[in-house]
Amino acid sequence: MHLGHDHDHHGNGAAGAGHNHAQPARGTVQWQTPHKPHQPNAEHQGEPDLDLVEAAFVEGFTMASDPTSFLRLARIPFEATDAAGAKLVMLRVETEAVTDVGTVTPHLGGGSLRYDPLPAAMVARRRRLRFVYYDGKGLRALKLGEVRGLKEG
Repeated sequence: MHLGHDHDHHGNGAAGAGHNHAQPARGTVQWQTPHKPHQPNAEHQGEPDLDLVEAAFVEGFTMASDPTSFLRLARIPFEATDAAGAKLVMLRVETEAVTDVGTVTPHLGGGSLRYDPLPAAMVARRRRLRFVYYDGKGLRALKLGEVRGLKEG
């Protein structure tokens, strides 16, 4: 009995996670960078570790002696058509280094914020990757997942 009620905290008597119910076994969980919003979108469908693939791409592309051949090996189209039928031609590949050194937390009620610099062990470093295409009207910066959704041609 605890806090005025009596019940089994382990479901059917077997130890398990959770307050009153045993939890089903889960597969391996991989740590993901908390800065990327968790949204079900086309970029993450079919390839759950696309952020890791993108990081490996940036690393390889940066070191490649022949960037054009690297893009061909990675099957990144130089000329493509998007889902709406617009013709795209690639102009450049952009990589950006991002380092988070502080955090902002809203106070209760939302009227003010608290700022905290991050200790060295919590500083987050990552790279962003964009493929810049011209669509006949202007520039379009696409993520790796979006580029993979283009039709070559």
